[in-house]
Amino acid sequence: MLVDGQARGKSHRLVGGEEIEIEPPAAAAAAPPVPLPELTLAYADEHLLVVDKPAGVVVHPAPGHAGGTLAQALAAAGATGGEEDRPGIVHRIDRDTSGLLVVARSQEAYELLQKLVRRRAVTREYLALVVGRPRSRRGTIDAAIGRDRHDRLRHSLDTDTPRAAVTHFELEELLPRHSLLRVRLETGRTHQIRVHLAAIDLPVAGDPTYGVTRDLSLERQFLHAARLAFAHPVTGEQVDVFSPLPRDLAVALEAARS
Repeated sequence: MLVDGQARGKSHRLVGGEEIEIEPPAAAAAAPPVPLPELTLAYADEHLLVVDKPAGVVVHPAPGHAGGTLAQALAAAGATGGEEDRPGIVHRIDRDTSGLLVVARSQEAYELLQKLVRRRAVTREYLALVVGRPRSRRGTIDAAIGRDRHDRLRHSLDTDTPRAAVTHFELEELLPRHSLLRVRLETGRTHQIRVHLAAIDLPVAGDPTYGVTRDLSLERQFLHAARLAFAHPVTGEQVDVFSPLPRDLAVALEAARS
């Protein structure tokens, strides 16, 4: 601060009539842009893409995640249709879940894919490693879920906003303390698999919210969207795509086997 052309400290007392000059604060350096995630495509044609999403990538912009989202990378790759901030996206998977996601490349494909999802005509299979053993080799969990009554960051069966949710599971492999399940979604509610499996006492290994955090030294939940199958919305041909377990989950599975 300058008072009558001379530098003065913050504690300087004014008596009236002085000329004051205040230097504006230096402009904060603009935050560097968050790099877009690299796209791994499991299937691609002029109408749609099937993306193999790595764990840790947010699907579309949200509070705290304005940049570096999958949606932004998809827009750069020509995805379109639907909402501006989530072009071509007709379903989503959690940030720390890896695996397959189908995305439209035109408004027509977007609308047709939406119809397939609403008709439950898209097969979405996940691999989930859970703590414990299921009581049967296969089963169905039919229980409405919604935002938890007491914790706004969680979803549960204890909710004031229930939405129908159906999850099917089948035992893939029985391990000493864990079970590897193949899980098929009939509906697609937020955190559906994690909530449903925890509700039948089979929490997902490594899940910090509903399961056993840091189990098998996992940094995230052992949940991987391993298969996506549907009739192509434009050509009618069958699309059936698989994704192998990423390295972190493959290492955890070997640890569970031993």
